[in-house]
Amino acid sequence: MFTVCKPVSKLAKAAAALTIAAFLSACEPGGLGGGPSINTSNPVPVALLVPRSGDAALAQSLENAARLAMTDLPNVKIDLRVYDTAGNPTTATAVAQQAVAEGAKIIVGPVYAQAANAAGLAVLNKNINVLSFSNNTSIAGGNVFVLGPTFDNTANRLVNYAGRQGKTNTVILHSNDAAGQLGRSAIANALANSRVNNAGTVGYDRSQQGVINSVPAVKATVDSTGADSIFMTATTAGALPLFTQLLPEAGVSPATTQFIGLTRWDIPPQTLELPGVQGGWFALPDPSKAQAYRQRYNATYGEAPHPISGLAYDGIAAIGALVSQGKSDALTAAALTQNAGFQGVGGIFRLRPNGTNERGLAVATIQNKQVVVIDPAPQSFSGAGF
Repeated sequence: MFTVCKPVSKLAKAAAALTIAAFLSACEPGGLGGGPSINTSNPVPVALLVPRSGDAALAQSLENAARLAMTDLPNVKIDLRVYDTAGNPTTATAVAQQAVAEGAKIIVGPVYAQAANAAGLAVLNKNINVLSFSNNTSIAGGNVFVLGPTFDNTANRLVNYAGRQGKTNTVILHSNDAAGQLGRSAIANALANSRVNNAGTVGYDRSQQGVINSVPAVKATVDSTGADSIFMTATTAGALPLFTQLLPEAGVSPATTQFIGLTRWDIPPQTLELPGVQGGWFALPDPSKAQAYRQRYNATYGEAPHPISGLAYDGIAAIGALVSQGKSDALTAAALTQNAGFQGVGGIFRLRPNGTNERGLAVATIQNKQVVVIDPAPQSFSGAGF
């Protein structure tokens, strides 16, 4: 059961007199688990691993977000030490070991899955946890946690919502590449644990001809099963625009067959202009909190944050929320995975013992070329979204 606890800190007002409500709170971190013992009376050494040599703009945005989080923790002192992974596993291994040798009690980052996996392995025997920015759940577990939004989390949210809206049969439409296969598995697992039936799966090669060739199979599957929805892994930069044009032309009408997307349909904004996406369902972080974070960041640094920079804020603020309780086991696995979770820049989130995460997402649709939230993000882990 999630309980709303006393917030650890309030965020200062932005220059535009806007306040971000994305402060972090934490409750009952629990007993000792894997992780170091710390002295919360002293500044806590935290290593931030970013790909400065590989992607300087991303690295800077992540560091900015981390430092923004630090300013919102008046009762906690964090000694942030930034290390460059260059975006590769070999360097990530070296700097992770260096960071721990120099006193780091926890690592935040790296970004890329292979680098995060390497960093975790490098410090596993030092009993140090890694809060990576990856969303690749294949590296999660042991001392490595992924902060990035996962396919499983999004699929569960949308499938559960579909079931509450009376949907009974869903066709999975996925690309045949690695990302598409991961998406297919996430959707299939979500369906298996819901009231919605898996009506069939259609794969396609990621090419224009591959998409065209798959449309008759989708139509046949919908017709033969009576499916009332199609869950797609396609992205706005990939096959989504073509599918949302070709499927209605083939007789799969979104008026009778609900289109659902595993990825964001509102990025880039030009996607909202497409006729075929109108009425589709997708998930996104709590819009008001995400917007407040973007405004706060912009007011502080004079530019827009990188889309994943909020993960750095979340990681640092979660650490601060736990450390503020003054317990020596604040950075153990047991503390990091307490069920209550945290309030992050995009809404509630919690880390799971298997290294994955759950995030409270809103369900949105597109109406008249505008994003409309049709089911708000849950504010606690006992909410309808879970």
